[in-house]
Amino acid sequence: MQRAFAIGPYRFENNLILAPMAGISDRPFRTLCRRLGAGLAVAEMVSSNTALWGTRKSVRRLDYAGEVCPVSAQIVGADPLDMAEAARINVDLGADIVDINMGCPAKKVCKRAAGSALLRDEILVGRILEAVVASVAVPVTLKIRTGWSPETRNAVRIAQIAQASGIAALTVHGRTRACSYGVPAEYDTIRAIRAAVSIPLIANGDIASPERAKQVLDCTGADAIMIGRAARGRPWIFRDVAAYLTSGTLPVEPQRHWIHALLREHLDALYRFYGAHAGVRIARKHISWYCRYLPGAAAFRDIVNGTQTPAEQLSRVAAFFEQCPETENQAA
Repeated sequence: MQRAFAIGPYRFENNLILAPMAGISDRPFRTLCRRLGAGLAVAEMVSSNTALWGTRKSVRRLDYAGEVCPVSAQIVGADPLDMAEAARINVDLGADIVDINMGCPAKKVCKRAAGSALLRDEILVGRILEAVVASVAVPVTLKIRTGWSPETRNAVRIAQIAQASGIAALTVHGRTRACSYGVPAEYDTIRAIRAAVSIPLIANGDIASPERAKQVLDCTGADAIMIGRAARGRPWIFRDVAAYLTSGTLPVEPQRHWIHALLREHLDALYRFYGAHAGVRIARKHISWYCRYLPGAAAFRDIVNGTQTPAEQLSRVAAFFEQCPETENQAA
């Protein structure tokens, strides 16, 4: 089930993609996931309102320097002209692919009629897609949910609009906006989309293991899968899924010394990218995710959340892993 995958002129080593996640899929994490088996890693979304790009957060999100090509940047907004301008600027900054977010369920996004709120207005969806596709010479992709609510699932129709608008690939998260993350993802809608359009289709939602990855590919007929929350603290999931899709065998779970070395690499990258002060604060959540299946993780989380410097944080992490027995790691 692992196969070559392409978006426009770009061909990837596999059909496994890291999802864009605000506050998580930054350049250090994207780089790490690519090294550990993700064929593509999509950047955190940025607003189409360029007046907001002067913030430190936005400047970092728009920093694609040194990233492995192709770079996929995601934009979110509700105005066709603003979205087109944001796409052009992202391409000027180094993006090779522009992804349009019409799937974010966050209230602060939806109240601006952006993200998954756009699924209620199919005419506006078409206008935005056509404007962005016409504005840049790079592939434009789209990420959606299955609809605004279970009663108004219209993802098949949105997919048809996307294909007619020149969208190069479509990602579908198997929940509606109203479902948020509170119910299991469903894949029947994604399978119906596969039957309705021919553009590359990427399935997303509740893909947290190699076995589930294969099940979703089998069920939906999608060309690729996108993994989001399951990669937090477990970026090697892409390596594991790739191995399973290729050979049908599950890799042995990594030992704690290997996880510690990988976490140390991730932390060093965060300190360099954000600076010591911000890097330590951002690193806290990643440390918790890496350690959440290890014995003593809950107490350690309280300790590491009090760290203030890279040296203190690294020392605490090293001490925690030193006391963890190898056989207790169950990073499932």
